[in-house]
Amino acid sequence: MSSRCSVASILAESARRFPTKDALVLGAVRVPYAAVWDQALRYGAVLKSRGVQPGDRVALLIPNIPQFAFAYYGALAVGASVVPVHSLLKHDEMEYILRDCGAKIMIGAAPLLGEGAVAAKAAGVELLGVLDGCPDGIERMEALAATSTPLDTYLPRDPQDEAVVLYTSGTTGKPKGAMLTHDNILWNVNTTAFDTIELKSTDVMLGALPLFHSFGQTVVLNGGFRVGASIVLVPRFEAGPVLELMVSEKVSVMAGVPTMFIALLEAAKTNPDRPPLRMAASGGAAIPVATIEKVKEVFDIDIYEGYGLSETSPVATFNQERYGRKPGTVGCAIWGVDVEIADAEIADRIVLLPQGERGEIVIRGHNIFKGYLNNPKATAEAIIDGWFRSGDIGIKDEEGFISIVDRTKDMIIRGGFNVYPREVEEVIIRFPGIKQVAVIGIPDDVHGEEIMAVIVAEEGAVVAGELIEWTKEHIGSYKYPRHVEFVTEMPLGPSGKVLKRVLLEQFKK
Repeated sequence: MSSRCSVASILAESARRFPTKDALVLGAVRVPYAAVWDQALRYGAVLKSRGVQPGDRVALLIPNIPQFAFAYYGALAVGASVVPVHSLLKHDEMEYILRDCGAKIMIGAAPLLGEGAVAAKAAGVELLGVLDGCPDGIERMEALAATSTPLDTYLPRDPQDEAVVLYTSGTTGKPKGAMLTHDNILWNVNTTAFDTIELKSTDVMLGALPLFHSFGQTVVLNGGFRVGASIVLVPRFEAGPVLELMVSEKVSVMAGVPTMFIALLEAAKTNPDRPPLRMAASGGAAIPVATIEKVKEVFDIDIYEGYGLSETSPVATFNQERYGRKPGTVGCAIWGVDVEIADAEIADRIVLLPQGERGEIVIRGHNIFKGYLNNPKATAEAIIDGWFRSGDIGIKDEEGFISIVDRTKDMIIRGGFNVYPREVEEVIIRFPGIKQVAVIGIPDDVHGEEIMAVIVAEEGAVVAGELIEWTKEHIGSYKYPRHVEFVTEMPLGPSGKVLKRVLLEQFKK
């Protein structure tokens, strides 16, 4: 990378190369690249007029609509860093993020300002709105941008300057703000777009992943814009309408989380039409091999699974054409990144384990974040000897493919034996009639923890006792679930992950 750069250059360059091509599509609205860049420069001018300076932070509370891109690249163009705020947070959670990052200003979409306006006022942060329906007293960004003289161009930044702060949800304590640099994002976007997923300017990408999440930002928004692809935005994922949209817009690339692919399979039962997909990528959570196989059968497309975290910008490993593909793994390390397995029990240094041994996944390379904002202690615990400790348990095979066993925090210890929920879930999902499964450990007086399978199933298709007996035949005796609970739907986080902590609260004794 050059000594001076900016993530804003991604859009600037494609606006120059593909000025009239559709960059963003939302229903009947089609915004060409030149118009997206013009709006970004106008948004940047508004922010500058409100006192935003290089190094300040601008919070975004905007769903998957064109205004997210306008505000995202506009803030970057003026030299600020972006703090995306999860749209499903409550006002006190938003307030914490705004205070912790010291946001100079927040731009929020009208439908989200019930919580957002309360948070901004409590944190003393100026609020600008987008879309109709903003509360009284909140100025509309669209109107301000329309009367502003756009910035001449983007302000170059040092490669190690902060570009984005992503707040991790975490399992305990307050969320931590992972600081990603311009270098982090540019390297990850370029490596992902050209070496890993191999996107093309002719692609039409589905923009259903939340843009406030690192997966949606890097792979879809920045990755798509980097190559000049068109992005079909989906503010709210509903499988039936999304499948129709993918067909009508001729979507060729879909990046999603497992729950999206599972829902599309269900929608495909009543819709015979299929989009012209050439590539599908899954991340964010483990996708069952059975789901990969079913997607191949129904949509005639291979799913390439990858792995990463907010702290790794996010992509760290991926199943890639050049190395072949192993369903059930998250592939090999991407270009310029090392991924190894370390002893999870040693906290103060990195001790790498021999090939084939199970341990904590550790990562180093151009994608490793700058650190946690205002939290040097957590940063020192996460980055040791140049390696980022992921908190995930995995295995690396002789060809360099990584298999995720589970989160260290999700591991169940039953009677002194370690049980990894994903291993159990991979078995259970193959039982006829099961749509989704989440395995959790509930407190038990005898064994410390006992194994429970929480199931979403076709109506009347699964009997708990039969499932338990079937699972006993396919997995070790200490691993099969002793308890089965049925739910109509799984609790999902903003990025589509199953919230196991919610299930634990619901079903613990």
